[in-house]
Amino acid sequence: MKANCLTDKENMELRNKFCPEGSKLRESQMELFKMLLVLADICKEHKIQWWLSSGTLLGAARHQGFIPWDDDVDIVMMKEDYKRLEKVLMEMQSDEYVLQSLKTDVEYINVFAKFRRKTGQDLSIDRRRNFYRWNGVFVDIFTIEKNNYTVTRLSKVIYHNTQHLTSYIQIKWLRRLLIRFIQILCLGIINPILKVVGLINPKDEYHYVLGLGWAKSTFFLKDIFPLKTAKFEGVDLPVPNNMDAYLTNVYGDWRKLPTEEQIRKSIHNPLYIKEIFGEE
Repeated sequence: MKANCLTDKENMELRNKFCPEGSKLRESQMELFKMLLVLADICKEHKIQWWLSSGTLLGAARHQGFIPWDDDVDIVMMKEDYKRLEKVLMEMQSDEYVLQSLKTDVEYINVFAKFRRKTGQDLSIDRRRNFYRWNGVFVDIFTIEKNNYTVTRLSKVIYHNTQHLTSYIQIKWLRRLLIRFIQILCLGIINPILKVVGLINPKDEYHYVLGLGWAKSTFFLKDIFPLKTAKFEGVDLPVPNNMDAYLTNVYGDWRKLPTEEQIRKSIHNPLYIKEIFGEE
């Protein structure tokens, strides 16, 4: 894997261009890294398996740390492990961190969870951020389950298209009532039906849980387990056993650097877009 990574010189040039020491983006990355290590310790204590995924795994494979323009952290685990982690984090007594999920924040509609700092104000483009109970920086926690492409995509289209409308409702009680009604309808009634269809899956594909989306991201247990470790910002963290196959299923040619326009579109926080490109 290391032979396919960028050289130390190339990585340093990219870091100096996009997130030099002292930049707001680099400071945010280090805060996210600190949170990731806290979450890693919790998982280790409770024997919960997880691994780096999405752009964070791509960063480990290609840059041995954060992608120089990345402003978030993503981890993944099996659905059974997430249920255990959810219980642990909901019972956790912490002045700093909290689990933000459908169960802990009525305004939060995503079927994935966030390990979130209680204080602070994340300036993402999320329309709902001013409604959230907590708004600090966060680590995204995704889960996968056995499913096929069709139902994964269909469940996302149904759930997000209906929930999107609630973000425009300014009357709090009405917005919250509709959010819960849509969750019951989509997640409690429609998704269980789709789940049965999703088990028609001769390739043994795994996808993100229903309602989340990114249906093209396909995972296979043979590529994931047994987990191994890779360096991320100098620390050994869990990654899929076959990172190349895993990343190829998600990104295609993951070794190829994106264009500047693709980089700009991938950044969630307008503050970092302005810092890097000098524009909103």
